[in-house]
Amino acid sequence: MTIIKESTDRTNVSGQPEAFIRNHQYNFIKEQALALVTAHATANDTEVLSVLRHLSHEKVFAMFPALTEEQKNVLRPLTSVKDTHAAEEFLSGLRPYLIPFPTVNLDNLKRLFPKAKRLKGPNLQAIDFHSLSYLSWQENTNRFLVAERNGRLQAVSGQFGASRKQGVCMICHKHSSVGLFMAKTKGANLDSYVKHGQYICADEAACNARLTTVDRLEKFLDRLER
Repeated sequence: MTIIKESTDRTNVSGQPEAFIRNHQYNFIKEQALALVTAHATANDTEVLSVLRHLSHEKVFAMFPALTEEQKNVLRPLTSVKDTHAAEEFLSGLRPYLIPFPTVNLDNLKRLFPKAKRLKGPNLQAIDFHSLSYLSWQENTNRFLVAERNGRLQAVSGQFGASRKQGVCMICHKHSSVGLFMAKTKGANLDSYVKHGQYICADEAACNARLTTVDRLEKFLDRLER
């Protein structure tokens, strides 16, 4: 596995916090902002709106166990969101604080997938690494997936067949167009293997955009690394 040093939450010389928001956290914040927009468009009770703003604030702050005062100031404008324009402005202001997915190149990927002798890798130049919780791409019938956990990269691969089937993705837990990801893992006996199948999003970019927690992604990886 490739070892990657994790980002730290510090304040830079300009007094502004460095990147501290991961992709899934940004997606969750976005959900809360859009929920407030909907609430303001459909509810007239000021007390109800006040409660909803408070709940959104609490949910978002709970995702970050050790916020600095500067980081809190970045997130606080959420409670002022009332319409689509305000939501877009708030979310745009968060973009500079997104932690990108670790930088990888083709050599890194080949080391992560040593059995894939003719690995081409994804078009890395076309990927927005700030919008990734995991990196995934398709080559022929094979789907490759890389995620970062505890400062290291974890990699799994398997057969994947996209289909028109609608279902719940194992990774993002949202209803979408899914396909069956089938991978072999070592069995209980020497030289034995067990096949594991999970339905995941056919569109990995859309899956990354819907992720609001990495819990299921980690369970997916754990099961396939056995």
